[in-house]
Amino acid sequence: MNLLKSNHAVRTSSVAVAAEDQVSSELAGEAVILSLRTGMYYGLDPVGARIWALLASPTSIADIRDTIVGEYDVDVDRCERDVLTFVRQLLAQDLIEVGDGTPP
Repeated sequence: MNLLKSNHAVRTSSVAVAAEDQVSSELAGEAVILSLRTGMYYGLDPVGARIWALLASPTSIADIRDTIVGEYDVDVDRCERDVLTFVRQLLAQDLIEVGDGTPP
């Protein structure tokens, strides 16, 4: 998988996975992430925590969107925009790696 460096390159066909230099824990349906590189903590609400759980293994943005649409009462287009925004935020903080979905 070719890693993407730009947030703008993230698309629904992109594949994302949690970075190795972080630790996380679920707490009452929410999640806390610690970046081992920066020492910064991040808190996620229940939907963010669900997406984070999906990122434990390489997953396409489209599959994340489809899972969230199936589990929550949300419009597909709105969900796609929100998932892309969230994934781009995670990438900007180096909490995930994102590839274009092609083999290395």
